[in-house]
Amino acid sequence: MSTRLRHREDVDKAHDIQKRAATYGGVRATAIGLGLAVIAHYSWPIFRRQPLALKGFLVSTFTVFGMVFSAENALQAHEAEQRFVENDVRKRARYDLARRGIVATETEIAKWKKENVKGIESSDQ
Repeated sequence: MSTRLRHREDVDKAHDIQKRAATYGGVRATAIGLGLAVIAHYSWPIFRRQPLALKGFLVSTFTVFGMVFSAENALQAHEAEQRFVENDVRKRARYDLARRGIVATETEIAKWKKENVKGIESSDQ
């Protein structure tokens, strides 16, 4: 698989993960914000006198906060998983190259990956 194609697939996967997490986080945070606005409306007379636009602004602030932080957390978790997988592959390459007596430079690791990519993908599935 070409590097550009693999990069494009990684970007698309990360984008899908972010969209899903942002949607879920936004819905959850909207429910929390709406619930708090209803509780505040019935609990505090000062809040009850505020215009609907201010209450809507507070709920939408909760929504945006939930969307942004959920999407960011999901993306960071995805990137951490990718780093873990990449580091594991590089560790395998270093061990195998050292066993053969080859210094594990970036070029040698890239060659090793090309040779062993099918074995790695089949063992991961």
